[in-house]
Amino acid sequence: MISDASKSPQGTGRSRTATRVLAASLALTATAFGVAGCDSAAAGTLEGSRLELPVAGGTAVIDTASLAVSARTASGRALVLSGPAGGGLGKPGPVTRTARGARWSYPDKGLEVTAGSERGRLRIKLRADRDGSVSWPVTGTDRAASAVQIPRGEGLDIPVKDAFWNAGPEKGGLAGSTVDMGEGLALPLWGYSMGSAGVSYLTPTDLGTSLRFASTGGRLRTTAAHAFDAGEGTRDYEVSFALTDGNPVAPAADYRSYLAQRGKLGSLRRKIRQNPANGKLLGAFHAYVWGDARTASGVAGLKRLGVDRMWLGYDAGPDPMNAAAVRAAKKAGYLVGPYDTFANGQDPKSADSPTSAWPGRVYPDFCIRKADGTPETGFGNRGCYLSSRAFEKAEPRKHYLADRTRSMVANGADSYFLDVDATGEVFRDHGKGHEMTKAGDRAMRLARMRRLSENLVLGSESAQPWANQVLAYDHGSGTPAADGLWKLERDRKTWGGYFPAKAPGAFFKPVKLPAELATAMYDPKYRVPLYETALHGSLVNAERWELSYEKLPEQKTTRALLAMLYNTPLNYVLDGPTLEKKGREMAALQKYFSPLHRAAGTEQLTSFRWLTGDRSVQRTVFGDGTLTVTANFGSRAHDGLPGGCVDAKLRTDDKPRRLCPAQPQG
Repeated sequence: MISDASKSPQGTGRSRTATRVLAASLALTATAFGVAGCDSAAAGTLEGSRLELPVAGGTAVIDTASLAVSARTASGRALVLSGPAGGGLGKPGPVTRTARGARWSYPDKGLEVTAGSERGRLRIKLRADRDGSVSWPVTGTDRAASAVQIPRGEGLDIPVKDAFWNAGPEKGGLAGSTVDMGEGLALPLWGYSMGSAGVSYLTPTDLGTSLRFASTGGRLRTTAAHAFDAGEGTRDYEVSFALTDGNPVAPAADYRSYLAQRGKLGSLRRKIRQNPANGKLLGAFHAYVWGDARTASGVAGLKRLGVDRMWLGYDAGPDPMNAAAVRAAKKAGYLVGPYDTFANGQDPKSADSPTSAWPGRVYPDFCIRKADGTPETGFGNRGCYLSSRAFEKAEPRKHYLADRTRSMVANGADSYFLDVDATGEVFRDHGKGHEMTKAGDRAMRLARMRRLSENLVLGSESAQPWANQVLAYDHGSGTPAADGLWKLERDRKTWGGYFPAKAPGAFFKPVKLPAELATAMYDPKYRVPLYETALHGSLVNAERWELSYEKLPEQKTTRALLAMLYNTPLNYVLDGPTLEKKGREMAALQKYFSPLHRAAGTEQLTSFRWLTGDRSVQRTVFGDGTLTVTANFGSRAHDGLPGGCVDAKLRTDDKPRRLCPAQPQG
């Protein structure tokens, strides 16, 4: 539970108010959203176009004429949850009562609507009988709205009046931008805080759904849009609303509860029971190794530094980790895994990567085809994207994927990193004999990841929650990647290229982020652990692998504090010279992290709050007090904790363990 934040000393009345907003319990998601009382009286009342339905914490009110949604909290406070649907819906048909609510239609739009109370939430489903679109819900219109929560990477909490975010994307802000709910966000949700209350919006039908940001009167508003498309299988659209206590991570806690209620929340403890090697992720930092670092002697050097747990990955180039290096790593207690991808195909005669070269006629026969029959060009204009359904249909006879995996782990590797499969990048395929929708693509990817996870410690890029039950770790969902990052990475002069082969500049060359990009990605006053609140204890989440800890020198202290606060590992790239220069520092950080993650890596993040009005001091709790972490991102001491330092206290500790990453380590 979150203790009363108002007990923390604050400077101004405004600060006290801002902090009291966060003082209610995240246990709300485990109790109120499952309250039987809400469902027992779910039928609600209907007067004219006003449909009232009970929800946890109050009553939801739907205007059946416009789909505007409001709420009345148990304390009598009125909230606007959505404005009327954008562009209008036309005259509604008659409203029919149901056991849990009501249903009605909008004939002009070809829409059937069902609204009801379910497990304390308001659930509204739209089904279309024709292709089209709807702009709804329209959110952030309540004048009391103070902040919006967006799961970009790990997560952001943005004051709606913040000038930086009310600017356009070209200046690092959000106004005027649109994100795909199934690809551009790490979780299919968003939320708003409204003082001591708030609202969570969940969109289980994320495919075909987007979220648009607009600055209206200097305030950030959001509007969801859904494309009804029979060919894409997106004729159904669902939004669940829940009242919250205004805590910035409450929408993610709501989503965790939603997944658990439907048996869709994975458990790292269970994954460890099924494959004990998964347990070696607890306490481990992650690193891709190059040059001498991927040899047996390089592994021995890591062990001599005192590093007790590591996940070591290597690219699929001509010089992978050999069997001797893998044996040394496993003997040291480390996990070892190759990088692979099943997504790209090129002509084997000219393929620029062994992962893109496939036997027989996989290329071009398995290429995803657009509606006009042309292939879907692969990442970086290389070859084509390959159809997951074509692979699944061929696998019982040809074993392309099984043979690839077998060859990749012939050196004894016990882990595997399968790039892009768990991201939201999925495709519609018109290719003859392997047609599929985006939902079908997702299902095929999930099936092959499930097979891999049976015997290997499986990871993927930026894991979407639909893959949380099969993955043990991911690289990417920890990074709130702003649009400007991709432009910067394409600037090879600044970012670095893929040479020399033993230490590519793209991974090793230090980079100074432009000010607006540094703010958008790493300013701690905007960062909140949405992803960890939803999925900590299900899988281990890290940052993107091209953003190693040493890649961004000016963000090192902030990133170290965030990692400890969120109980997530740092991600590195290592070669011989890097180990010589930075090995002691890395070992000291890992030594601090290891016991904390071993104790809490399988636990739920149960509390997050700010201890100061400027958000510079933040605290998390994991489990029922298993681990409490306090990080000071500021420059002044707070309650004895110096700026730039973190205190972590296990339940069994007599006093907190302190880390000040900017000070010399080792």
